[in-house]
This record gives sequence, C-alpha cells and structure tokens, in this order.
Amino acid sequence: MRMSTRTRFAVNALVDLGLRQQAGPVALAAICGRLQVSLSYMEQVFARLRRQGLVESTRGPGGGYTLGRRADAITIADIVAAVEDRPAPAAEVTPGQALWAELDAVMMQHMSGITLESLLEEQRAKGVDIEVSPRRRALAMPRPAPRAVTTRAPNSVFAFARSLAD
Repeated sequence: MRMSTRTRFAVNALVDLGLRQQAGPVALAAICGRLQVSLSYMEQVFARLRRQGLVESTRGPGGGYTLGRRADAITIADIVAAVEDRPAPAAEVTPGQALWAELDAVMMQHMSGITLESLLEEQRAKGVDIEVSPRRRALAMPRPAPRAVTTRAPNSVFAFARSLAD
C-alpha cells in the first residue's frame, strides 16, 4: 500500500481539527499555517474528506471546518479511503500483485482499529499546546473624523462675481 503525502496531511489536519474544534469551526488557512502546507492543496484534500462525510464546512465569517462525525467513529482507514485513489482491480493478478493486495488488506485492517479519538488522546497526553483563539467578530473600522471644508473656489454665482470684482 502506498501512503501518500496527501494521506499524511489529511491525518495530521484531522488531528489538528479535532484538537481545536471545540471553540467552533476551524479555518482551513489556520490549519495550513500550522502544518505549513499550501491552502490550495489542502482545499483539494478537504473536498475529498467532505464528500465522504468526515468533515463539515461552514461558510461565511467565522466559518471553517468541523469533524463530520465523532472522533471515535472516524478511523485512519476511513481517512485513507477518502483521500487515496484506489486502482481498479486488474483482470489478471500476478503473484507480486497478489502479495501487495494482501499486504494492503492487512494494513487497512490494522488502520481500521485506530480511531481519530485515539490519536487525539495521544496528543493530549503528550501535552500538545493547543492555542484556541476565540472566534472574533469583524470589528468595525472607526470612521475618520470629518475634515473642515475649506473653500478654494467660489461656491455660488454671487461668490464668483465677488471674486471677479476683487
């Protein structure tokens, strides 16, 4: 079985999300900043996770992502299945392919026993620093103080006539 970078980032992102979602939806940009990965790449990964129901998105200000299911109901095998492209089974299987298919099945079986909750508990036990910033509402920018109007040109026909007479 091939574990791609996409799978590693997906697992790490869901751990990050699981640790921080109690304060509300977590912005994908914040996750990308902590994992040091591009936003456009993670948008593709999260689109796959969303299609499988592993995450839910909230749009608008204060929006972001939350887990689509409880952390103890999400396994690493679920994450792998959501983000990895599985090749279609070949019509004829060579002995080497059969071996890799069997190893793949054993690995998926093992990953089915590992829940996201167990990974979250591991991180909490390690004392991972979880900096949860409260959701901020957009602050209204103070309006600039009005400036005094100074007349540089005549503002009426009468003032114009007076300026010509001077």
